[in-house]
Amino acid sequence: MKGRTITTSNTTENNDIHTEPAAEEGMPDVHVIGDDHVSPSFAELGVDQSIVGALGKRGIERTFAIQELTLPLALAGNDLIGQARTGMGKTYGFGVPLLNRLITQARAEVGEDGLRALDGTPRALIIVPTRELCVQVADDLEQASDGVRVQTTKGERDLKITSIYGGRPYESQIEALQKGVDVVVGTPGRLLDLANQGHLVLGKIQILVLDEADEMLDLGFLPDIERVLTMVPTDRQTMLFSATMPGPIITLARTFLTQPTHVRAEHHDDSAVHERTTQFVYRAHALDKVELVAKVLQAEGRGATMIFTRTKRTAQKVADELAERGFKVGAVHGDLGQVAREKALGKFRDGSIDVLVATDVAARGIDIDDVTHVINFQCPEDDKTYVHRIGRTGRAGKTGTAVTLVDWDELHRWELIDKALGLGKPEPVETYSSSEHLFTDLGIDPKVKGSLPGVRKRAEGEIVERKPREKRTSTRTRTRTRGGRKADGTAPEAKPAGKPATDGPEGEAPSDQGESDAPARKRRRRRRSGAKKAEGTVTAEASAE
Repeated sequence: MKGRTITTSNTTENNDIHTEPAAEEGMPDVHVIGDDHVSPSFAELGVDQSIVGALGKRGIERTFAIQELTLPLALAGNDLIGQARTGMGKTYGFGVPLLNRLITQARAEVGEDGLRALDGTPRALIIVPTRELCVQVADDLEQASDGVRVQTTKGERDLKITSIYGGRPYESQIEALQKGVDVVVGTPGRLLDLANQGHLVLGKIQILVLDEADEMLDLGFLPDIERVLTMVPTDRQTMLFSATMPGPIITLARTFLTQPTHVRAEHHDDSAVHERTTQFVYRAHALDKVELVAKVLQAEGRGATMIFTRTKRTAQKVADELAERGFKVGAVHGDLGQVAREKALGKFRDGSIDVLVATDVAARGIDIDDVTHVINFQCPEDDKTYVHRIGRTGRAGKTGTAVTLVDWDELHRWELIDKALGLGKPEPVETYSSSEHLFTDLGIDPKVKGSLPGVRKRAEGEIVERKPREKRTSTRTRTRTRGGRKADGTAPEAKPAGKPATDGPEGEAPSDQGESDAPARKRRRRRRSGAKKAEGTVTAEASAE
């Protein structure tokens, strides 16, 4: 892989973009953006007017740093590596030039030989690590192409985008591919399955994007990705986006990208953790954590909040307990089905719920800009997980708050995280739900309780008195029988053969077992040991005969 690196950062030296020469021979040049620099609009960078209009409907006009640097390169058809943290606008960094190329190319080529014109065979492929990110990227691209019309071999139509991921039936995804699609967003496993079955045709892919490549590496998808990449044409544009650049990702880029430009967007004072996120670390007792969290959720200015746990069981337990305390909460973890997870995420995005409890794996790819607070209910496993968690707030230039609760048996793990990230908080302050500094730090009214107003939490051991069930009054008169005979000694009337022994609806069980055609059960009588049956007693066997 031979290329160059562009780094953006904030400085007060200049208001314009300028280039600093490399400090050493062979090192890449660094492009610096001043603090007062005004980012260009999508229209100024040459994006098609139909896309500019679709973004304008949603109030998106000017670019973020990663978009400002990647768009000129991507629009020119160059391979590139985009490196930026989550929440920096990477989706439109590759999505806008991808859509722009398909639209302009279709207009130019449909009137010529038509060989590369849109014909319903996928032309762009975006590979993502998780189902949630797959749905989100597809939604973002649909918003950017809302109302956009493209020329095809069969006339003009809307641009077609579809998402393909596991946990959903194959049939609907196969049907979408058969109807024709221009852009496919998918997870590696399901993409490989459908490609091997012949339903997903990759022979005409012109643009390939690998999004969140480092997360795909963590989840073990690298072999599947490499197999998919061997199925797409070598004559293509490839864009790789990743928050970090570990060795295997660099090797992947060297193998499948052609002279890429490495674009890295960040602020000059950014550390591994977001400087715009205020971080608090408390040593808390396990039995007091839910009460403590319930009070944090009543902090001043608290908006959408994500709570992270290490285990699926803890995630569901925390969600249930907070719901009992009156909070609008949902859960996302591996024990839930895909439909339930998507439903919870949908409610979190539209504001129906404002608290989402999630495990680390399930939260991968959840990209929501309006999260104000992140709460680590359990200490993260390592420094990378910590950065990933708190990166869910303080996004897109906004500020956020991160609260980490460390139990006594997690202190050693936290010390390693603190040392790796240089946080300077190796010994979290001992904190309870009644601690004065908790209310001061987070702006919590000292008068708040562990439940929302109007919600009475059941005390431990409280016995709830149940109302006695009302006795049902039957309108049907039952006729007692003895030994298969009526009370007056007469035999029951014979029933016609084949007629069901019920007067109720079809399939309903007989309502009176005493009138069944089957032989009556033997009745047992209490009698003293050794006593003989009374003379003239009619047994069940005799009546049946």
